[in-house]
Amino acid sequence: MRAANLMAGLTGIAAMFVATLTPAATVVDGGAIADEQQSANWLSYGRTYSEQRYSPLRDIDTGNVAGLKLDWALALEGDRTLLATPIVVDGIMYVSGSFSVVRAVEAASGKVLWTYDPKTLEVAGDRQRIFWDSNRGVAYWKGKVFVATGDGRLNAIDAATGKEVWSAQTIDPKLPMYINGAPRVFRDKVIIGNGGTEVGASRGYVTAYDTETGQQAWRFYVVPGNPADGFEDETQAMAAKTWTGEWWKYGGGGNTWNGFTYDPEFNRIYIGTGNGSPWNQKLRSPGGGDNLFLCSIVALDADTGEYAWHYQTVPGETWDYNSNMDMVLADLTIDGKVVKAMMHAPKNGFFYVLDRATGKLISAEKIGKNVNWATHVDLATGRPVEREGARYEDGEELIWPGPIGVHNWHAMSFNPGTGLVYIPVHELPGMFTDKGINPVTWQSPNFYIDTGVEFLHDDVPTNAGSAALMAWDPIGKKEVWRHELPGSWNAGTLTTAGNLVFQGRVDGKFVAYDATSGAALWTFDAGLGISAPPVTYTVNGEQHIALLVGWGGAGPAIGGSMNRQHGWAYRAQPRHLLSFSLKGQAEMPVMPPPVFPAPIKQSDFEVDPLLAEQGNALWAKHCVLCHGAGAVSGGYAPDLRASTIPLYADALDDVLGGSRQLAGMPRFTELTAADRKAIQHYIRREARAAP
Repeated sequence: MRAANLMAGLTGIAAMFVATLTPAATVVDGGAIADEQQSANWLSYGRTYSEQRYSPLRDIDTGNVAGLKLDWALALEGDRTLLATPIVVDGIMYVSGSFSVVRAVEAASGKVLWTYDPKTLEVAGDRQRIFWDSNRGVAYWKGKVFVATGDGRLNAIDAATGKEVWSAQTIDPKLPMYINGAPRVFRDKVIIGNGGTEVGASRGYVTAYDTETGQQAWRFYVVPGNPADGFEDETQAMAAKTWTGEWWKYGGGGNTWNGFTYDPEFNRIYIGTGNGSPWNQKLRSPGGGDNLFLCSIVALDADTGEYAWHYQTVPGETWDYNSNMDMVLADLTIDGKVVKAMMHAPKNGFFYVLDRATGKLISAEKIGKNVNWATHVDLATGRPVEREGARYEDGEELIWPGPIGVHNWHAMSFNPGTGLVYIPVHELPGMFTDKGINPVTWQSPNFYIDTGVEFLHDDVPTNAGSAALMAWDPIGKKEVWRHELPGSWNAGTLTTAGNLVFQGRVDGKFVAYDATSGAALWTFDAGLGISAPPVTYTVNGEQHIALLVGWGGAGPAIGGSMNRQHGWAYRAQPRHLLSFSLKGQAEMPVMPPPVFPAPIKQSDFEVDPLLAEQGNALWAKHCVLCHGAGAVSGGYAPDLRASTIPLYADALDDVLGGSRQLAGMPRFTELTAADRKAIQHYIRREARAAP
């Protein structure tokens, strides 16, 4: 009887959901996603194809935003990292969480209508060790929801029922590659890229699939392969001329893990490409060269995937300055002429404006205060003018910015009314050194980290860098206003016709600013660091703002003390999906205060300095990706200095052997008993170290 009642209830919920998607409901196709004036829904990652993250809604404005209140708070049990942009279609919100679990949520009430679990951890196997639990969002097209999984699948889901329609394996399961980005949809195709540059000999590519069948439509490789195997097309042959040595043995890189923009005016898909595999160009392309198409914007024909044009932001890159960041489309009046423009702020610290019809550079200006790898960009050639020594030719150099970049994946937004772009920026340096690396014997990693330069062998201090929200004038090429922010991992932005900018922060505050002046007008304490960007839409004619609250991503995973300082310790605070409106009457659930796990200083354990240093090298390869630099957790995973497990060899062996794999802890069965002992000594050494 109980089972029958449960089944009847589920059937009733499904029937209710289907009723919301009657033939009169919005048909989400290219016309709908391209419509800049449509404001009730949020139909794509950047709201529309332009990726502006601008909404024409103005019911909430500078005059009344101080009255914004919470409508509801949906607790997301089991989630850790929440980075996604929710998609909203006719009052139903589709949102992805940890390990690509997707929920359909009633936007009016916060009621979960269905949940889809792709069982990522059950499928991933050892690939689990190279990806985090994060997922940046889903796509929606003609009644289907599309989500990519960490283990490399692209899955289509029936939007009405939450049932899987098809699944495509987009990467070879034997290769150390993964996906955590959001797909894009256009012309009955769905496109996705991948990551893996730091953990293997990775050759990046993007693939478009048929939205109905899941069959591959086309694939474009970002970098050329082994010439002996023949090139896929003339574009790959052209790119190969910009490489030297035996680059294909190292993969080359270029993985596109975030940035895609479809342009319906030119029927092109723009892809923002990744950094080199390995980072260090001396290893992968020892004779130099531009190494196309690393760190580039590449324009492809949307129907065929054929190359149209490219612009490379960092020729021959060697600093992890990828261009996977958002590419925003807008018509800008420059020197009295309307230009079909693209705006792009990659990691390297410059803000670019391109003519997207041709790929011609219009302007490139520094937005990072301390950028020193290049003095400027030559507008005649489009190439950066690098400063002497920037490529750490003598083996070591302090470079601004470091690998986090001035602007990372956290989305910027563009307001046509103010003409300003709102950019979350970071100011963090990087010490690039390859003094201990032998270019003759170095080999690409395989399911562990090795970037070709020394990387995260020490803790990251709390004051290692700073952050700000910047308003940038792309036509005047200047900063208009800036808000200094706490920490260094603040979330993406939303801007509206109400002359507002919304952004979440690492300190748990969700803030609304005057888009023109930058004045802070409203603040809400979400009780946990925010990594995801907000969206806006209407329910029953009322404007709402929604936001995922779930501290996570690369910064909290690897950032050590720099991110530990906020107190968002592993599983210390619950995660939520929040909705706000001017009529909200809900109260935020009481959140636990910041937690700072105290390292266990085991008095009867004698640290062997040699073993501890061996453990440091192993930690940087196998553990730092989740447990943090210097063994200091920023909150993504447990702080092992404060855990009892590493105190006991048997307990440590059990966990590394895979006993907690389905709880999110990968197995590392290749680590020997001597390796595990070295890691134990390293953890004990760091537990005694001053922060």
